[in-house]
Amino acid sequence: MRVPLSWLREYVDLPATETGRDVQAKLIDVGLEVETVERLGEGLKGPLVVGQVLTIEELEGFKKPIRFCTVDVGDANGTGEPQEIVCGARNFSVGDKVVVVLPGAVLPGDFKIAARKTYGKTSHGMICSGDELGMGDDGTHGIIVLPPEYEVGTDAIALLELVDEVLDIAVTPDRGYCLSMRGVARETATAYGLPLRDPALLDVPPPNASGYPVQVSDPIGCDRFTARTVSGLEPEARSPIWLTRRLQKAGMRPVSLAVDITNYVMLELGQPLHAYDRATVDGPIGVRRATAGEQLTTLDGTKRVLDAQDLVITDNRGPIGLAGVMGGANTEIAGAVTDPETGQLRGTTDVVIEAAHFDAISIARTARRHRLSSEAAKRFERGVDPEAASAAAQRTVDLLVLLGGGTAGEGVTEVVSPRGPRTLTIPADHPDKVAGVEYGRETVVRRLQQVGCDVYGQDELVVTVPSWRPDLSDPNDLAEEVIRLEGYENLPSTLPKPPAGRGLTERQRLHRRAGRALAGAGYVEALNYPFTGSHVLDQLGIEPDDPRRSAVTLVNPLSDEEPDLRTTLIPGLLGALRRNYGRGSHDLALFETGPVFRATGDEKAASRLVVDRRPTDDEIASLDASLPQQPRRAAVVLTGAREQAGWWGEGRPAIWADAIEAGRAVAREAGVELIVRQDQHAPFHPGRCAALLALVDGEEVLVGNAGELHPRVIKAMSLPERTCAMEIDLDRLERAGAGALKAPTISSFPVATQDVALIVDGGVPAADVEAALRDGAGELLESLRLFDVFTGEQTGAGKKSLAYALRFRAPDRTLTAEEATAARDAAVAAAVERTGAALRG
Repeated sequence: MRVPLSWLREYVDLPATETGRDVQAKLIDVGLEVETVERLGEGLKGPLVVGQVLTIEELEGFKKPIRFCTVDVGDANGTGEPQEIVCGARNFSVGDKVVVVLPGAVLPGDFKIAARKTYGKTSHGMICSGDELGMGDDGTHGIIVLPPEYEVGTDAIALLELVDEVLDIAVTPDRGYCLSMRGVARETATAYGLPLRDPALLDVPPPNASGYPVQVSDPIGCDRFTARTVSGLEPEARSPIWLTRRLQKAGMRPVSLAVDITNYVMLELGQPLHAYDRATVDGPIGVRRATAGEQLTTLDGTKRVLDAQDLVITDNRGPIGLAGVMGGANTEIAGAVTDPETGQLRGTTDVVIEAAHFDAISIARTARRHRLSSEAAKRFERGVDPEAASAAAQRTVDLLVLLGGGTAGEGVTEVVSPRGPRTLTIPADHPDKVAGVEYGRETVVRRLQQVGCDVYGQDELVVTVPSWRPDLSDPNDLAEEVIRLEGYENLPSTLPKPPAGRGLTERQRLHRRAGRALAGAGYVEALNYPFTGSHVLDQLGIEPDDPRRSAVTLVNPLSDEEPDLRTTLIPGLLGALRRNYGRGSHDLALFETGPVFRATGDEKAASRLVVDRRPTDDEIASLDASLPQQPRRAAVVLTGAREQAGWWGEGRPAIWADAIEAGRAVAREAGVELIVRQDQHAPFHPGRCAALLALVDGEEVLVGNAGELHPRVIKAMSLPERTCAMEIDLDRLERAGAGALKAPTISSFPVATQDVALIVDGGVPAADVEAALRDGAGELLESLRLFDVFTGEQTGAGKKSLAYALRFRAPDRTLTAEEATAARDAAVAAAVERTGAALRG
């Protein structure tokens, strides 16, 4: 919400010395997010005046149309003589009033104006457009043509209100009332302790039987509908400068008088309005749910197919608007057009004004369904004051009569679904307990009254919530209002005092060690959003019955393309890899640790926990039961060079083995030695995919997969060739580990190394041979490493040679050669028995 300071001063008598920065600080103190303060007209220096075009000479022989003009600027140039100016714009004529900047002036951006020779003429100044003065878009993209009533020589800086300060406020969803000058003025008045001149306090005539007919068929979707009429508008009537400038400063483009007034009142009071051309409305106005398949062309020119849940405004022909979102093109206010036959100015002269209150959830879903975010929808979905509809309609009528020469219709239509005020009960000391500060009853009552609440009672307060605060629905909301107005900065800072001996759990330590291990191996951490969509799983080639398809779908996702919580870390990492690769980083190794979310179907609805005390064990258990499974994972993706080339030698590319080694590095942090076997698992290449297994209670359990991605996945996701990945389950690793990781003992006795080469069938996994060697070697075996795999004529057809280095060490003595040899022979014997291996040579 953009708030001009000059407009804000109309409702609050701020001290004359207060600047935009001062107001920003005050509003931040009461909890509003004022992002910036824009100083309009900073550096602007006159003379900048109103001028009247006297003559226009078309200059020939140039690539673009150029005009040499003489302009009457009165005595502003010191001589009273016409000012000679060269201009390329063509949207003005002789006799028009324009804005002229004279030599010696400085425009925004430190653009100094001086007489200069151009196109064979000397130009003494400029005829200005809105963009050159920093006014923003006025819809013409040309020279500013002023109404004829302004006198020549008038100071245009003051006339166009070019010097001002504008506060840009990021309005959070619970503060929808601040999407209006009325709401921001209320917060400003509270922050300064000053009275508020409420612009909604207007004399509104009561409803009567002569109003425009309205039929509301869905009182839940629309609980209030006000209709007023104005007739006899002058088609040529234009919005005055003060109105268009306020719209521009607030970030809106002027369109026409009727549309500008509805936008102005929306910005002023926060109530979206819509004006219909009465001549094009056929019969009574209705409010109902759409029929599935109905069509409506909205004001943006898009033909939309309506959903049965859409709330629509209708007449006898069908839908004429998406309620609370955007009007229809068939009842649009017509601009002034000259009839070519009669020469008369034609346009909309009679209007019907709609000021209604719609259900916030319904409007939000309609806007999201049609991907149509409008200023009206933005306000309705955050909550609009239902009691402001009548005042907004009256304000619109008054402005149309005043500025458009119209006549207000005597009829007033009010269709209202009865609803009582919302009342909450709160202990007077509840804010004290929430904040840990003693405010006292008087402070609590005073602050709630400043918010607009009616408060009664002593120890137990009965609070009637104002109509413009739909977000106040709980005693804790009222406590928050007291705390924010008293100042968050005034809350004491107290360090928590945890019981001794309580730090990170072993699970938390494992997660941190895994991240450090991957970072130490050269991987860079990437933090990704936990959102995804089914199309990504399609690209990864994941089958329909795969558990990773059991996603948790969000009710209100940030993006319609990513409505689900992730079930795997790999898609997010691949997206980060693709972005970095596209920006020129071709050697990449990324990792992420975090939860994935797996729906079981047994989740229950979550209960709302209290905040003024610790939840009970049963309440926490109930909350846990409503959550999906959230196993913690670690994952890596890598592409390009794993080792760089240099004077030390040739580099090498990243391959599937590096992904497997990343899994081993993580597993070692849990004290687990992985068992690696060949596997087929999407999205990996079927011939270059490894299953990462660990022993849990004596059984092999799959803890992850690693390998090279399938070529189809690489093509579908536009990834570099030979991209590799790994994902491993940290919770399963923790169960496979032996508890807290212990530091290794360093033996003072020497190691005995024995190498062994075994010939096995080509289909025997190296992991099986390794397991057999470990079991046979016994307790003296310290480590086992595969250092060579060989195939050729010497091994025989269908055979391969696996060479291992075995390290033996005793904790209490130096091993003899006989002991080391015996241990090696026992390891070989076990491999021969279990895998059919033969000792090579």
